[in-house]
Amino acid sequence: MPFNKLQDFLAGLIGNQAHRLFSPKPHLKLDDLLEKLMGLTGEISALITAREILDRYRALSSDEKVKFFLSLEKNFGAKPELISYSFDKYSKNPSSENLNDLYKNAEPKRIELLRRLNQTPNATHDLVAMRVDLLALIKDYPVLKVVDSEFRQLFSSWFTRSFLTLSQINWSTSAEVLERIIRYEAVHEIKDWNDLRNRIHPPNRRCFAFFHPALINEPLIFVEVALTDTIPKSISDILDDPLSVPISDRGYTTATFYSISNCQPGLTQISFGNFLIKQVVQELAIEFPSIKNFVTLSPVPGFSKWLKAKKKPVSNNVVNPNIELHAQDESILDIEEKSLRKLVFNYLLKSKKNDLPADPVCRFHLGNGASIYEINENADLSEKGMSQSYGVMVNYLYDLTSIEKNHEDLFSSGEITYRDKLGSLLDKDLRLN
Repeated sequence: MPFNKLQDFLAGLIGNQAHRLFSPKPHLKLDDLLEKLMGLTGEISALITAREILDRYRALSSDEKVKFFLSLEKNFGAKPELISYSFDKYSKNPSSENLNDLYKNAEPKRIELLRRLNQTPNATHDLVAMRVDLLALIKDYPVLKVVDSEFRQLFSSWFTRSFLTLSQINWSTSAEVLERIIRYEAVHEIKDWNDLRNRIHPPNRRCFAFFHPALINEPLIFVEVALTDTIPKSISDILDDPLSVPISDRGYTTATFYSISNCQPGLTQISFGNFLIKQVVQELAIEFPSIKNFVTLSPVPGFSKWLKAKKKPVSNNVVNPNIELHAQDESILDIEEKSLRKLVFNYLLKSKKNDLPADPVCRFHLGNGASIYEINENADLSEKGMSQSYGVMVNYLYDLTSIEKNHEDLFSSGEITYRDKLGSLLDKDLRLN
């Protein structure tokens, strides 16, 4: 029986059993059900109880969800007395057995609770949705950060690369998945079904997504790719010209990743993008041996915010008379065309967060081993493109011969690799932090 059919069968069976077993009795409090789940040894009883808990959670009000997470933090941690006892025992006799006991007793009960909840059919979907609620509460309830760290720990093991399946999204993909692609597109809005068709159906377009067997028809992340014979300098070159000549009429030399969208807010900080890009590069290299350039056409989402945060007003003729620009050093901006490119390039290289590029898209691609290839002005004149980066977009290059070295250089010494031609834009005296 296929995995999804088995899940449906078990879900129906457990749902019917839960209704029969729980409905005739007064409802236990949710905390009591959690404690009950932790003490159960029978598999069916545990599955039914886990489903009842997840269904009950979904019906909670916002205030009740706050109490639920605070209860997890307060009542389902590790017991200090057991940790102290196990530590003393290990200190006196550092055997593997005593180390294992120490490890088990140091683990918060929450982790085992989440494991038990995840055993019931369709639970992974519910737990991913539960984390969305949790993330929204952390700002007001910082104590819940520890609970979230345990969600991340388990999700990182449940969503490892070995469990992910790469699939090409095309016009024959199920409507359910295609609707989600439209909904989740986060970089360049998909306006309607015709717009979607232009992105996935022409012979020079590709879309790939990662799926997980526990989330049926739910893409985790997807990437849109344009196949061309030049490196695009503007998103309009891609979105406004989807129907090119057939593959047989020319050999594509360039694959451009122009949109990467995460689809599951509950899996924030669980990394898929680096695996996705590298595997898609491998797939395209096999399908199109003529492709030698693997590049992105990427936004610079942190640039405008950084620029507006600077104190000194500067000439706004560089970009648009209706946009107010600020910068720390007026000398780096003038009305010459290269000024905006220069400012963006230095921002990417010098504005840092935890010793890595502050711009999230730059940090992502450089962290994957890419290099900065080109800075393009007037590349995205949409409202979003202008508000994020005054129309600037960046080509990051994935050179298969240097990906690993670039990655190591960035994380070992903070060195950022860029095309020699861009060296003239570097301002050694400019401080951006």
